[in-house]
Amino acid sequence: MGNSAIGRSLRRVDGEEKVTGRAQFAADLEMRGLLHGRILLSPHAHARLRRVPKAAALACPGVVAVLTAEDLPPGDAVPAQRGRALLARGEVRFAGEPVALVVAESEAAAQDGLDRLAAACEYEPLPALVDPEDAEDPAAPPVQPHLSGRSAEAQLHAALATAEEPEEPGPSNVASRVRFVRGDVERGLRDAAVVVSRRFHTSIVHQAYIEPHATIAEYDPARRRVTLWTSTQGLFYVREHVAAVLGLPESSVRVVPMTVGGGFGAKILLLEPLAAAAARALRRPVRIVLTRADEFRTGTPAPRSTIEVTMGARRDGTLTALRARLLFDAGALPGAPVNIAALLLSGAYRIPHLDVRGREVLTHKPPIGAYRAPGAPQATFAVESIVDELSRALDLDPIEFRLRNVCQGGDPMPTGEPWPRIGLREALLALREDPLARRVGAASARGGRDTTLEGVGVAVGGWLGGLEPASACVRLNTDGTVQILVGSVDISGTATGLAQIAAEAMGMPVDRVQIAGVDSDSAPAAGMSGGSKITYTVGAAVQRAAEDARRQLLAIAASRLEAAQADLEIVDGKVQVRGAPVRAVAVSELARLTSGFGAGWPPVFGVASDAITQRAPAFGAHAARVRVDRESGHVQVCEYAVAQDVGRAINPAAVRAQIHGGVAQGIGWALLERMEFDEAGTLVTGSFLDYAVPRPRDVPPIRVTLVEVPSERGPYGAKGVGEPPVVPVAAAVASGIAAASGARPTQLPMTPEVVLRALAQRGG
Repeated sequence: MGNSAIGRSLRRVDGEEKVTGRAQFAADLEMRGLLHGRILLSPHAHARLRRVPKAAALACPGVVAVLTAEDLPPGDAVPAQRGRALLARGEVRFAGEPVALVVAESEAAAQDGLDRLAAACEYEPLPALVDPEDAEDPAAPPVQPHLSGRSAEAQLHAALATAEEPEEPGPSNVASRVRFVRGDVERGLRDAAVVVSRRFHTSIVHQAYIEPHATIAEYDPARRRVTLWTSTQGLFYVREHVAAVLGLPESSVRVVPMTVGGGFGAKILLLEPLAAAAARALRRPVRIVLTRADEFRTGTPAPRSTIEVTMGARRDGTLTALRARLLFDAGALPGAPVNIAALLLSGAYRIPHLDVRGREVLTHKPPIGAYRAPGAPQATFAVESIVDELSRALDLDPIEFRLRNVCQGGDPMPTGEPWPRIGLREALLALREDPLARRVGAASARGGRDTTLEGVGVAVGGWLGGLEPASACVRLNTDGTVQILVGSVDISGTATGLAQIAAEAMGMPVDRVQIAGVDSDSAPAAGMSGGSKITYTVGAAVQRAAEDARRQLLAIAASRLEAAQADLEIVDGKVQVRGAPVRAVAVSELARLTSGFGAGWPPVFGVASDAITQRAPAFGAHAARVRVDRESGHVQVCEYAVAQDVGRAINPAAVRAQIHGGVAQGIGWALLERMEFDEAGTLVTGSFLDYAVPRPRDVPPIRVTLVEVPSERGPYGAKGVGEPPVVPVAAAVASGIAAASGARPTQLPMTPEVVLRALAQRGG
């Protein structure tokens, strides 16, 4: 298959327009009569709304309207999802909750009106529950007394069936519980030669995308129809929820997905219902673009967690038992990915006895959302740190210790279901061949005074893979080119991969295949671009649709060439008789037979729908060489190696890019990123001056080994690769610190203060 479109490193189809600045974002659009909206955000974590004096803002030249909850549709009486909570009604429950929308003829006028309204707005501060451990106390007042239903946004990446514990009677800030039990944990711990137990903490982390949230909404009163141009990862998800909030049929909501300037799970649903409601109320198009400060205050970050893990192993290195307790801070609305975290924490290893319990707790902080592999980096940081400590306590090589215990296809998951085919063992074997593997666990001094030490740490981790039904259409144009129609949003280069899949299935050159940009009115159904599932699910539909189009094309060619379809092949844009290439006809010529007056053949139009129900989990093994300064506590990641199971690399360059990006974000989790709140629940790291993200000098050279353990259902064996690379990074860096210094940090990010505290506790 020398001419195969699969396995070729191709440039992204959207690359040129992005690097040249021609890509159009929602904030770039202009239209007649456009109004600009700015949102008044609550300065209090918990307060009663006493007065919102609209006149203060309306006195500003250019301000057209000030909208409060009373001016908009009631929607859900008590919304369980952040995007469906338009404006606060009577009470605010987190600092950053939207209170009012100032709409003006210009952005400057909207800002002036907002400033005056903020100065005049009156609140009655109320006690705020900021610490989730305080909030879960049964005696604590409920954050959401009348809430019913649970948010699913953070779970959209990988919805799971889990064994949930029954909820306690009466109001509680514990929004959900999950438990996985197998065997007898106490017996397993008694059977262990070594038992390690630690408590881990992770911080609230922002997705830190370049483009802020941006949405334009226009309402057509004659047709009672809303059109939205928005930066979203899921156009059909937006359509569904905007229609529900406005009380419209979904067919009356049109969503045009714009270029997404970074999402990582946070560009699902936020401004769209509010913008649509405002446009309908004012009968003019309304654009809302968040400022960077607003993004930090009212966005949907990854949750804080506290995770306690106890694990035991026999002298021969066999794991015996795992006990874990997970607490996730959901903020003011439910939706923390505690079920995903609990499953991944306990699912990578063969452990006969386990008891894992998780809970999410409501607090007066911003509601959380999805962030690349929701729940997985936190859980993996905890469990892989414990696994690393066990290997060192038993004086076993960390890679060999993991190889002895990792799950393979057919082993039971914590749910009791068998794992499908996974490449975790293969990834570890591939990492073992990397030069860094020979230095795992060994510390060396650097510097004349031996104040700087180096060590190499290892960790494994992965992602279950998302599932959602999808459809696709493949159309042959009369010039012989192929167009693909899909309803997924390209946020990571998936359009290029889908073109390669279609080219392979049809036997066409990949440069003759294009992805058509479509909106919710004309696009085939597809799930949200999240959970590492677009190539796996939409790609499968594209493959089948392309095969359908190929059959139609060959039927025309068989008649023209007077040959059986089974004897035909498509090569370099021609259909030819296999073994007799002189008997051939150009695809473009065949396409013209399906168009125009008197055409004797119907247009070639392949259609397929698919609903894959089996996941394709993707795991990787990471190694990090880190340098630790014992005097300052500063940590530098100097070298990095990844062996990642990708199923089949449709576009190896794009796959490697996803891995590089995941490692960079993981270094942010590990060493830099945290949103801090004071005792009153007010954000104190509300800009990039206070919130640190990785810079180029923070990201080391990264070696990538692609491991291909084909999935059973994905197109050509492909698996999702967006989420997995971020998952083990913090754990690998933490184990590198432990290898270098002997100190084990148990808090993310591992800032110099955290590292110095760990060194002091060890006496280093």
